[in-house]
Amino acid sequence: MAQLNKVATVDNNNMTEKMQELLTIMRRLRDPESGCPWDQQQSFKTIAPYTLEEAHEVVDAILRDDMPGLCDELGDLLLQVVYHAQMAEEIEAFCFEDVVAAISAKMRRRHPHVFGSESELAAGKPDWEQMKTAERKLQSDASHSAQDESALAGVGIGQGPWVVARKLQKKASKVNFDWPDAKGVLLKVHEELGEIEEAMLQLEQTPSVASEAAVEDELGDLFFSVVNLSRHLKLDSGNALQKANQKFETRFRCMEQQIKSEGLQVSALSVDELERRWQQAKRETQT
Repeated sequence: MAQLNKVATVDNNNMTEKMQELLTIMRRLRDPESGCPWDQQQSFKTIAPYTLEEAHEVVDAILRDDMPGLCDELGDLLLQVVYHAQMAEEIEAFCFEDVVAAISAKMRRRHPHVFGSESELAAGKPDWEQMKTAERKLQSDASHSAQDESALAGVGIGQGPWVVARKLQKKASKVNFDWPDAKGVLLKVHEELGEIEEAMLQLEQTPSVASEAAVEDELGDLFFSVVNLSRHLKLDSGNALQKANQKFETRFRCMEQQIKSEGLQVSALSVDELERRWQQAKRETQT
């Protein structure tokens, strides 16, 4: 046991040095006098798209079961955390150490059945929603802002729209604002499809900015209903779409390879011929 503790201490010291090196690199990049011109110009808002992109690339590496790639992408995502923390430190809002301290405290607070007192350990796992409600109250008190009492409180707008839709629906369902089963949601999906058809017809007959906006509005309603359907079916809409993306890519690449092997180009074939080739690729890639 003593040997294990010694190894852990050495590893922790090494990790501290490597983390400090990364923090130092970011400070150098942001230095107003000797830093990188591109990095000097960035702000929270300009970096935010890169943060989202890196998170998606982490997921992509996971789905591809690419461990070396995952290691690399996690490093890129960690850099985003360091980047935001450095910019926050420059305006004296918070620093990287504050970020680490905050998440460590949160994990301990949310797991009293692991890190708590004897009575908390005996009580078992706490109510998750009650705990998050208490955390939001602490946050509002700390920022001296009015606490959001809505049933929809706590859904961040910076998350992906598919995630936000699901969270809004889940929170609304807790106050019984929900369909009783998936059948009702499926009827709603059909209803939204009909409304899109009507909006598209209106756009075709009287093209205008307003009619274009109406089509977009109805399309958004359809997406929202599809997310709701997946929630009722206990499926993740993002995962379902990701699998559909992968299936399309596999089939298209198969079709593309077959066409190229015949000395042809995809763009040169007719719609009917492409459909025939597509159906053939579907049969060949079925598992």
